[in-house]
Amino acid sequence: MALYTPEERRRRDESGWTLVQGILAPIQFLVFLLSLVLVARTLLTGDGAYAADMSIVAKILILYTIMVTGSIWEKVVFGKWLFAEPFFWEDVFSMLVLALHTAYLVMLFGGIGGLQERMLVALVAYAAYVINAGQFLLKLRAARLQASETLAVTG
Repeated sequence: MALYTPEERRRRDESGWTLVQGILAPIQFLVFLLSLVLVARTLLTGDGAYAADMSIVAKILILYTIMVTGSIWEKVVFGKWLFAEPFFWEDVFSMLVLALHTAYLVMLFGGIGGLQERMLVALVAYAAYVINAGQFLLKLRAARLQASETLAVTG
């Protein structure tokens, strides 16, 4: 089954939200890598807790932004805010990613648990993020393969 119909592909290619997603995704990944280093440092040495917390908050703000703009993109391309058929399982797993990151914020701002527990929740959230990013990268690859096949057939 094709990932995009010709009309959906046209809407995807014409939407400014496609570019927004293409910019935010690598930014989020870079912030994730930096934050992962800071979290690991904090867990290993006990130092740098504030920097680790702030990096996690920055990562979460970018995550929330990419989720909102991704929902808009999905609405423009597929006519649904979330859970469009081609991205259904990616969106389902994204909800877990959001829940885990939000749990970290609840712990941080609610004073729940200690530093180590909070950092471990962040690491679990980050593991879920990596899996989810992998899902989206596989979809991106599938879309590129579909585009190549379409060009080969029509070219």
